Amino acid sequence: MAGNAESTWFGDDVATFGDRLEAAREAANLSIEELAQRLGVRDTTLAAWEADEWEPRGNRLQMLAGMLNVSLMWLMTGRGAGMGGPLDEAALPLGARLALAEITELRGQMQLLTEKLRRAEQKLEAEMQEAVA
Repeated sequence: MAGNAESTWFGDDVATFGDRLEAAREAANLSIEELAQRLGVRDTTLAAWEADEWEPRGNRLQMLAGMLNVSLMWLMTGRGAGMGGPLDEAALPLGARLALAEITELRGQMQLLTEKLRRAEQKLEAEMQEAVA
């Protein structure tokens, strides 16, 4: 029964496309601005997608699914490989909780390194443009 509830947590009858997009973005620890930049769209566009005011085109949907590590089917309908319902961490065995904490810490470190890499790339690009000018 719990598995069934998990599989429908983000289903069409419970959540909208925008709800799923926002949840997946937050699970990836990305701000609207960060994800919009990676997608090459304005942050207002991404915010409108999350608010279900607009819908992205097919190529952006594919990019979103890949960047957020969910299936396109889940993003569109809530079915398939995506996110389950909320996790009750207290119910997990100690080893699983420790592994989850380590994964969370590693994700944070990866995000910091990704941001550092982005800044270094911007600096290199600016230096190269200056050298050419």
